[in-house]
Amino acid sequence: MKKNQKMTAMALMMASIISVAGLSAQISGTEVMENVYNRPAGEEMNANLVMTITNSRGSTRERSIIQYSMETQEKESKIMFFTAPADVRDTSFMTWSWEDGRNDDQWIYLPALRRVKRISSDSKNDSFMGSDFTYDDLGERHPSEDRHTIIGEEMIDGEDCYIVESVPVGDDDAFSQTISWIVKDKWIGLKRNYYDEKNQVYKNLSIDAFDRIDGFWIITDMTMTDMDRNNSTRIEMRDVSFNVDLEESFFTERQMKIGPRR
Repeated sequence: MKKNQKMTAMALMMASIISVAGLSAQISGTEVMENVYNRPAGEEMNANLVMTITNSRGSTRERSIIQYSMETQEKESKIMFFTAPADVRDTSFMTWSWEDGRNDDQWIYLPALRRVKRISSDSKNDSFMGSDFTYDDLGERHPSEDRHTIIGEEMIDGEDCYIVESVPVGDDDAFSQTISWIVKDKWIGLKRNYYDEKNQVYKNLSIDAFDRIDGFWIITDMTMTDMDRNNSTRIEMRDVSFNVDLEESFFTERQMKIGPRR
């Protein structure tokens, strides 16, 4: 009898050790969001974007954009050139996202004024070109800007996801927290809810399509919805190309005025 009790006690102890080991091996919320941030996306990329803005009455406006991006050890540079319609043609937008966690540097070129305007930190929560995306949404938010906690797991469209709560460490963000659904191993966010100070969802980002292109997982279709105004903005990425022979000198204020490569 004592022998059986001893064996049972040992079995319980081993089970406890295995359980604790399993918890300690579990990935943290910060590690999940670092994997998202560091997901390989190609050193040089070119794509055509279609932005469709839909208002509460169902009316739509469509904009055509050519986008270039380049990654180095120091930063990711991105520049967008609006090519249509006529009222936004020749407008351009550039972002430098720093790997060390510094705030993004952003500029916009307004052809009517014939000058490049730097986006200040006070303006990062403003609407980008009348869309439901903000300037901050168009940058690459560094994981260090938030505290991240895994609050659950869920299967979405056949993809096993971590649910991560992210709370800003600063006090200059428009949202009090976000909750993101991140695909395990692919490190793509399938959706994200943005909460206001009353803990209500006021906007939502949904990833409607992503694809593996030349070995890289790329988001090809996403929609930002403003719950309060009942507006939405969809961005589709088409004709993605990698290794397009870009130089860092391409991502300059001068190039913003010149326009896309011919």
